[in-house]
Parts: sequence; structure tokens; C-alpha cells
Amino acid sequence: MSGAPSIGRSPARKAAIWLAAAAGLLLIAGANAHLVYVAATSQPECVAHVRPGEGGGPRGSFGAAKSACAPQPQGRNQNSQ
Repeated sequence: MSGAPSIGRSPARKAAIWLAAAAGLLLIAGANAHLVYVAATSQPECVAHVRPGEGGGPRGSFGAAKSACAPQPQGRNQNSQ
């Protein structure tokens, strides 16, 4: 039985597994860094919504809990600034 194959893995296979694991971790870290960058640099425009105290709007409208946008005059379109 001295010619039986060893149960251990070859050094090349171990290195390939470690490289694949490191590449996967780098991919996840890069994706998370990209999400943080986009969240920190995006400046979403104000959208029309029902303001608190204005009553119900048309069906399908939504309201912000605390609006960060200044109210626009009623006759003015928000996209034509």
C-alpha cells in the first residue's frame, strides 16, 4: 500500500482555491464600495408629492414623511426651471 495516492491536495490546487476566494471577496468589497459611492454622491431631484396637511391626493400619489424640498408654486411645472 505504499503506492496509494495521498488524500491531501496539491499546492497548485490550494493556490487556485485561495485565489478564487480572494477574487470573490474583492468583487464583493468593490460592489459595496460602489454602492456607498453612488449613495453618497447622488442628488435625487424633488418629485411632486402630497405634502402633510394638504389632504388626500389623486389615487396612486404618495407623501414624504418629512420633505426636504421647498414647495413649488401651483401653476409652475417643476421640470421647467
